Amino acid sequence: MRTYLNALGVACSLGVGKAAVADALFAAAAHGLRPRDGWVPSRALPVGAVDTDLPPMPAGLEHRDTRNNRLLLLAAQEIESDVRAAIARFGATRVGIVVGTSTTGIEEATRGIATRGVTGTWPDGYRYADQELGAPAAFLAEWLGASGPAYGISTACTSGARALLSARRLLRMGLCDAVICGGADTLCRLATHGFHALEATAAERCAPFSRSRRGINIGEAAALFLMTREDAPIAFLGGGASSDAYHMSSPDPDGHGATDAMRRALDAAGIAASSIDYVNLHGTATEHNDAMESRAMAAVFGASAVACSSTKALTGHTLGAAGALEAAFCWLALGDARRRLPPHAWDGDADATLPSLAFTRVGDALPAGRRHLMSNSFAFGGNNASVILAGGA
Repeated sequence: MRTYLNALGVACSLGVGKAAVADALFAAAAHGLRPRDGWVPSRALPVGAVDTDLPPMPAGLEHRDTRNNRLLLLAAQEIESDVRAAIARFGATRVGIVVGTSTTGIEEATRGIATRGVTGTWPDGYRYADQELGAPAAFLAEWLGASGPAYGISTACTSGARALLSARRLLRMGLCDAVICGGADTLCRLATHGFHALEATAAERCAPFSRSRRGINIGEAAALFLMTREDAPIAFLGGGASSDAYHMSSPDPDGHGATDAMRRALDAAGIAASSIDYVNLHGTATEHNDAMESRAMAAVFGASAVACSSTKALTGHTLGAAGALEAAFCWLALGDARRRLPPHAWDGDADATLPSLAFTRVGDALPAGRRHLMSNSFAFGGNNASVILAGGA
């Protein structure tokens, strides 16, 4: 059974909405990452912040007010008419919601906890539920009036990709006729301080797979799809997931779990590795992740020069939203009239100790005909996920 990604709403540091994001993405625009104070002590770090006024909570949903939900709403508004049409067509009980996240409303929650630590009392408006990992899905369900399965997924940086895999499973099991799925994470000090404490953050724009890579930049984003069984130009062929549990924060150096996830994705899609036209790499610009992913790519694709790029030097690492955002970049490439590919923005200084990869440049394009794109996401705890989209004649 085929499933399709009928609509996309997206907001990230590159812009708001499909058109703005696509223009910036394919041009490798640099405005998505800028140094900002306040996210770690005593220094400015480049972060991928969404620089626009976020919409207020709809009337009656003020109890759901967090920056994470506002950013999610911004993306959801782009596909609201498609979603409400699906609810009218299938019925509210047949429309599900699956949202991946890792930070949800923790920024608001930690401010409340800090206030209590100083004053001994909770501040007005403090809501423990803001930080619950199912809060984004619950907010969308309440706003839209959808009453099918609604839940959150939090598997660190694979959360957004795993949400798409879960949505497909709901459709294939016959539990839903449409699923709103994707991911949302907003900048928060808990995450920036944590990565900084791990010495994983770079003081400059990150450079995935470069010999001089020094670590990640953090970003924020929301990306939501409407997935159904109804025929559409862009198909979601499924994906693969694995959990190698190698280490709490470090990846398996040989990439066995990542390799397994990519091969499972190819099996689910029913295609060979040679059919993949482009891979959106996880590519965090940390020493160990990039090395692991290079080896996993070599294991799956061999010496074939499959086009690939990491887009985190454009948006920052959007954590629980990354898998959905980078699948969205594949969706935009498949729908682009010029078939443009997301370019690999870096310094061009390849790490000669790693298997070589065929990085894309501005202006590189997909071939004509049927095209298959893969997106990789890897995470703490050995969580791995890979998804495949298809489009074209």
